Amino acid sequence: MRRFVAVACEGETLAATLDEADGTTGLLIVSGGNEIRSGAHRGMADLAQRLAATGTPVFRYDRRGVGDSTGDNRGFLSARPDLVAAAAAFRNAVPHVTRIVGFGNCDAASTLALFGRSAEIDRIILANPWVIEPVDDLPPAAAIRARYGERLRDPATWRRAISGQISLTKLFKGLRRVVAAKSEILAPLATQVLVALDDWRDDVAIVLASGDATAVAFAAAYRGGASVTRLDTASHSFAGTENAAALHAVLAAAIALRHPDEGQDSEP
Repeated sequence: MRRFVAVACEGETLAATLDEADGTTGLLIVSGGNEIRSGAHRGMADLAQRLAATGTPVFRYDRRGVGDSTGDNRGFLSARPDLVAAAAAFRNAVPHVTRIVGFGNCDAASTLALFGRSAEIDRIILANPWVIEPVDDLPPAAAIRARYGERLRDPATWRRAISGQISLTKLFKGLRRVVAAKSEILAPLATQVLVALDDWRDDVAIVLASGDATAVAFAAAYRGGASVTRLDTASHSFAGTENAAALHAVLAAAIALRHPDEGQDSEP
């Protein structure tokens, strides 16, 4: 059964949705960016329904100023009280839950890494964690390196450049960014998130979309020992039937403390 829950948070009200189930491990889904709790193309709502059908209670919420929640949207770095309130409301709504796993994509993943311990969350699953502080209109340097390395090895790229189908100005601007990136140091946000991840030790699993720029930037910065599963997609939100099924399999395994099914590229 799915029902609406109103959550009090510092004088405001968070809109939340609970998919009920009998399991003692619950999943708390945190929305990234300004995305509402149903997720892109209802991806998180569908995921919650699917997990609840196999015994996992799932709680989703809109942080203040987003979707149906009241208050001002002050971004993910100000979302600690929202996360703490949502986790407490989850426990109150489903008293038989003894363990909470948090899941978030993009800056919601960073929210969980930074503030999940404050919310007494037991384990976190992070998809494409956000560690980028943009300095211009180009993608992250790590994503540029990966993309340009692929394109420059393709003879078709040079044929298109010679024929004028590719902007040489943009090409060389990107190449300059790649060269300059060799001397880049980690941005404060990346350092903050990576330090926070050290505190989770064995209680964190990471999921990366192999072709997503945010995921590539995180992978370039991360040197920890958490389990990392790469899904072969460029979709940041894991849109589409196959991507949704792959994400569900990874989450179900992580919730049950199992390894992902064979066929996924998993790294210790």
